[in-house]
Amino acid sequence: MSTYVKTTQDGRKVEVIDGWLCLAGARETDTLVPLIEHPNRQAISKAVPGATHMGGRIPLRHDEAAIAQGAMDAAKRTFSSDPISINERFRQAIWAKAGLEGVE
Repeated sequence: MSTYVKTTQDGRKVEVIDGWLCLAGARETDTLVPLIEHPNRQAISKAVPGATHMGGRIPLRHDEAAIAQGAMDAAKRTFSSDPISINERFRQAIWAKAGLEGVE
C-alpha cells in the first residue's frame, strides 16, 4: 500500500510505502524530524522556505508532513502475526530501550 505525499521539482514521487517515506520508490526514512530539531535547520530554511519537517533528504511542508506521518503511523498499527515480523518488533523494542539507557 502506498500513500502519495508530493512530487519533487524534478518530477520524482514522494510516497509512504509500507511505513517508509520513499523517494522515487526507494526507501528514504521511517521517521520525520521537525525542522526546529534538525542540526542543519538554517541552511534548510534558506533553501526551502516553507519546510517544517525533514524526512531523510526530503524537506516537507506542514501539510505534507501530516500526510506522511499519518500514513507511517497507520502502517505501524497494522499487526502481522508472522514470526519474522514479531521477532523484528521485539528486536526494535530491545534496541530502543537500550538506546534510552545509553547503549550505542
